[in-house]
Amino acid sequence: MHSPELLKGTLQTIILKVLKDYGKMYGYEITQLVRDLSDARLLLTEGALYPTLHKLEADGLLKTEVVMIGKRVRKYYALTSDGRSHAKERVVELQDFIRTMSNVLQIKLA
Repeated sequence: MHSPELLKGTLQTIILKVLKDYGKMYGYEITQLVRDLSDARLLLTEGALYPTLHKLEADGLLKTEVVMIGKRVRKYYALTSDGRSHAKERVVELQDFIRTMSNVLQIKLA
């Protein structure tokens, strides 16, 4: 598992990319998919996930849809059109940052 500090700086990008690739999802679904995609090396907590989702929504990058499932309410998150373009930009930015860090740390990437 990676440190929370490393995850904090990339959480918005992770969420945007997951929603771009997989479409609308609810919070728990996002946490499970990220866990599965990372071989359980990235574990998103509710305390980190939901404030980030709310910030992305407030910034106009996400829209929500509330669905009743029996007596339960489930809130789905999906990208807005601005969110889709922002997701692409953030992924490119993170990839460039990873290359830069590899150079700084003198790590050879395969």
